[in-house]
Amino acid sequence: QVQLVESGGGLVQPGGSLRLSCAASGLPISRYAMGWFRQAPGKDTEFVAAISWSGANTDYADSVKDRFTISRDTAKNTLYLQMNSLKPEDTAVYYCAAVGGGSYYYTSSETTDYDYWGQGTQVTVSS
Repeated sequence: QVQLVESGGGLVQPGGSLRLSCAASGLPISRYAMGWFRQAPGKDTEFVAAISWSGANTDYADSVKDRFTISRDTAKNTLYLQMNSLKPEDTAVYYCAAVGGGSYYYTSSETTDYDYWGQGTQVTVSS
């Protein structure tokens, strides 16, 4: 049974940092392209960042480029999202997702491409 469990969310002031984790079980993240998405209240789910199964390629939404970093620890089978310089508009529920297969550099920003999803973790940026 595949499970993706996010953690690390919380309340942070503008300009602060958080690191989200996504612990995977039932699938080896070394063989899956992984992504982070978010959904703010009243808005559609949007792409945040992705990493290829090889780890050789990453992709970011323009809104988070140079502030967020996606990474993984294959030994711990865990995906991370380091978020710096947080803004109130980053407030959302953050989800991790996994999709199997693809090329060495494959990443996707489309929710419909992903096979497995976590339950989400709330991030609130407010003073």
